[in-house]
Amino acid sequence: MPLRTRKKPAPLSAATPVDATAGSAPLHIQIRETIRRQVRDGQLIDKSGRLMTEAELGRYFGVSRITIRNAISPLVSEGMFARTRGRGTFLRSNQPENWVGRLMGFSETIRDAGYQPGAKVLQQGMTNRHDTEVREQLRERAVWQLKRLRLADDTPIAIEHAFYPPDIGLELEKRDLISIIMYRVFEEELGHPIKEAKQTISAALADSTSAKLLGVKGGSPLLAIERLTLGTDGRPLELLRAVYLTDYFRLSISLTRQHS
Repeated sequence: MPLRTRKKPAPLSAATPVDATAGSAPLHIQIRETIRRQVRDGQLIDKSGRLMTEAELGRYFGVSRITIRNAISPLVSEGMFARTRGRGTFLRSNQPENWVGRLMGFSETIRDAGYQPGAKVLQQGMTNRHDTEVREQLRERAVWQLKRLRLADDTPIAIEHAFYPPDIGLELEKRDLISIIMYRVFEEELGHPIKEAKQTISAALADSTSAKLLGVKGGSPLLAIERLTLGTDGRPLELLRAVYLTDYFRLSISLTRQHS
């Protein structure tokens, strides 16, 4: 679900309370809950998720900047917004990848969410030093691996460690591994149309290496995935293992009830 474009808010009036459910709550609390509600409706933010400035919100609500600051600070503390020095206050969309059945690579999902994707290659090349599961899943004794730190607007948010059959890996090695759109290369350049991917999602804790790379404390919670991507002929094309910062990723599943 992409970030919504900012809508021009209707001015408040005495006949339009800040929050009809807030009762006699202090004004900054009423404004806080109104901001929370209107942002969820796509108002007060632009297409990048940037919240209106304190001055703009002050004019909108007809209150001082101190009141606006007191209203916004708890929303930042609880994680709804993040402040970036020199850029403003941004909605933490928590959804660069929203798993609802579409198979998309990191760069595709990050762009779809309004961020600029990036990467830093940590490791690449042929290896036979991998576990039994990699060997069995890819049906190869030796594989080509690619380990990257993944970025959104230059912020590290994920570590991806992928394994490929040797012929695919050696083709990938010829390409720009920073900006590559992996699944597009599979289908449009290498002639491997994708049929499906099988993905397992679990919780993980940051070890010392991943904590340092992602800029978090050791033991911090991470979202872990393992994904096996298959071609239309059933051939395994990629085994991906990755960990993501929980602030940036969430899982969304549509469930239906079967009736007899």
